[in-house]
Amino acid sequence: MTQRWLQQILAYPRLMIALCLVLIVSSGLGIGNLYFRGDYRIFFSADNPQLLAFEQMQQQFNKSDNILIAIAPDSQQVFSAETLRLVRQLTEAAWQTPYSIRVDSLSNYQHTEAIADDLWVADLVAEELELSSAELNKIAEVALNEPALRQRLVSADGRVTAINITLQLPEQNLQQEVKEVWQAVALMLDRHKAQYPDTDFHVSGVVAMNYAFAYEAENDVKTLIPIMFAAILLMLAWLLRSLLASLATLVIIVVTVISTLGLAGWAGLFLSTATVNVPTILMTLAVADSVHLIASMQFALRRGDSRLQAIQYSLKRNVMPVFITSATTAIGFLTLNFSEVPILRDLGNMTAVGVMLACLFSLVMLPAILLLLPVSAGSSKAAGAAGAYGADRTMLWLANSVIHWQRPLFWGMTLLIIGCSALISLNTINDEAVKYFSPDTEFRQANDFLEQNLTGATTIDFVLAGNGASAVNQPAFLAAVAGFTQWLQSQPEVQHVNSITDTFRRLNKSMHQDDPAYYRLPDNPEQAAQYLLMYEMSLPFGLDLNNQLNLDKSATRLAVSLQNLGSKQLTAFESRALTYLAEHASSYSASAASTALMFAHIGERNMASMLQTLPLALLLISLLLVFSLRSWRLGLLSLIPNITPALVAFGLWGLLSGEINLALSVVAGMSLGIIVDDTVHFLSKYRAARQEGQATEQAIRYAFTTVGRALWITTVVLVTGFAVLMLSGFRLNSDMGMLTALVILVALLIDFLFLPACLLKFDAKEYKTDATP
Repeated sequence: MTQRWLQQILAYPRLMIALCLVLIVSSGLGIGNLYFRGDYRIFFSADNPQLLAFEQMQQQFNKSDNILIAIAPDSQQVFSAETLRLVRQLTEAAWQTPYSIRVDSLSNYQHTEAIADDLWVADLVAEELELSSAELNKIAEVALNEPALRQRLVSADGRVTAINITLQLPEQNLQQEVKEVWQAVALMLDRHKAQYPDTDFHVSGVVAMNYAFAYEAENDVKTLIPIMFAAILLMLAWLLRSLLASLATLVIIVVTVISTLGLAGWAGLFLSTATVNVPTILMTLAVADSVHLIASMQFALRRGDSRLQAIQYSLKRNVMPVFITSATTAIGFLTLNFSEVPILRDLGNMTAVGVMLACLFSLVMLPAILLLLPVSAGSSKAAGAAGAYGADRTMLWLANSVIHWQRPLFWGMTLLIIGCSALISLNTINDEAVKYFSPDTEFRQANDFLEQNLTGATTIDFVLAGNGASAVNQPAFLAAVAGFTQWLQSQPEVQHVNSITDTFRRLNKSMHQDDPAYYRLPDNPEQAAQYLLMYEMSLPFGLDLNNQLNLDKSATRLAVSLQNLGSKQLTAFESRALTYLAEHASSYSASAASTALMFAHIGERNMASMLQTLPLALLLISLLLVFSLRSWRLGLLSLIPNITPALVAFGLWGLLSGEINLALSVVAGMSLGIIVDDTVHFLSKYRAARQEGQATEQAIRYAFTTVGRALWITTVVLVTGFAVLMLSGFRLNSDMGMLTALVILVALLIDFLFLPACLLKFDAKEYKTDATP
């Protein structure tokens, strides 16, 4: 059947190209349906429990989507007339930000004072103030002693202050809305930078993070894809030494990418920070298929075959290995469907489809193109570089060395693999959304500055709900909130707690002629309700208490700012806090939610789900290898070079980094299918030689000399392709690229050094001779 199929391809090359073009055009039209999303919500399924808790909290209280602008004057003194004027101007300008519903800063902080029997509520830095030394000292004293401001909007040393813009995005076109907000803020800051050249500005917040996701993805598209394309051009020129052969390979790459993206568009998928890497990955994998086919054809041309005979020889030799390696690669990427992260599932599905399309185009369209084009055989020098399937002195030397040192290699590699595998324990699951960005990105630098000088970007919101409406006026409920607030402030990770109890204490003090002795919670619910009503009636529009109290005042939200913590530390803190509430406030319901918590939980769940799917992927890939190699013994032996590279690479990663983030949790399953490429090609040549009656040592020499150089070259292509991702400013991409490249490199070393030693030890039994290779 395979023979007839091959004959049809080569008998009607123009028809085959035309049919492929129909498929390419019809699928490629779907590219028009693609759109880009870069917000943080794309990491979470609609039924994610942390996302549901977060959305429920957003419905009860004001949304927490924000832009935080840190202001750092060169004088390192916020409480100067010039800086406070800047804060006041920026605060007024910030209200013009699209979708803004609240602006909080030093200047519009609603300071309360007792004047006679009245409660006076006014801006801390009012416009009518002349900001004399006395007024500046008073502002500094209030700000640095007010819990609602200290370490939230002003640093404890008075060197840095911040303006927080709360936004309510319609979320009809979130990407455009985020961009609109960012551009408005950037324009506003540009104007003020010109007026205040001695002041630095740092922008953070949830909306800034959304913009950073989109910006880094867009930057990757602009830089990584051209770099990868240039790298492929150089490698093809080096490998094939034929302009037309290189052109044919580029055609396969381009049509594969177009068809894959088009089918994704028809399927209703969108591009994201993860899936923008699909073209780069597909370029890499498509080149590997084409190189094997073209290199075999060039070898046949050099030995005197006609073009048709050379292509037939190449197809007969490579159809099954190329199909099996493509299928195993697709299986590896399809394991991402078990990921908890939707965009990683999209990455897996798009790449798996693309890999099989690359296989189809390589086995159908590429031979037809090669038959029509006068592709040269390449130079004799190219024979060595491109992996001629004849005698290769370097590979023969390597084969003889492996055979000679088989025992030391077997035990030495065994110990090395065990030793590296033991280092896996050095790795810890550590997801920090802020650290998804490399240290040289603008967003990461802003967050690092804020953590060092004001407050951490990691936040958790706790909601404590009382029994019925107006529960926040009950002394018992307020006491529970105050106790929890005090407990939170005593925790080493906590930098700031924004609690309604601080407002009640301040109001109680103000209503008693600012007597410090009354800086405590009200004694009865009537008093608390009266204070709260008077205060709310005095607040200007946009500065109400809806960010802390729900509508019927049955619940309150405590906003907790923490140091930037890893996922395990963050979930441990959440558990500790909820345990405290269960023990000390069991009469009230409590919950916790935030974007940081969402990322923390999904990282751990994603690792657990991916580890559960590895055995299934391994089983499927092993069955495919048994089928292709037609040998249970070789199928079982193939598990060694398929499992051990990930173990060794993750062990080395423990030394290099030690952090397993969201992206790295999928590398084992994803790379499992890719590294089978080398194993299939090596073992298929080895098995062919054994079935021709050659002994184990002779078969190993044959495998090395016929396919060894091609395996080294395709590994270079794969490593280069994934190493290009290391240039990304988005750490999920750069770390994934680095670790995958490491796995692929380790896999080649194991295939060249450990697999032959294993074959010599465990596959010495004679094979039944078979004339068919």
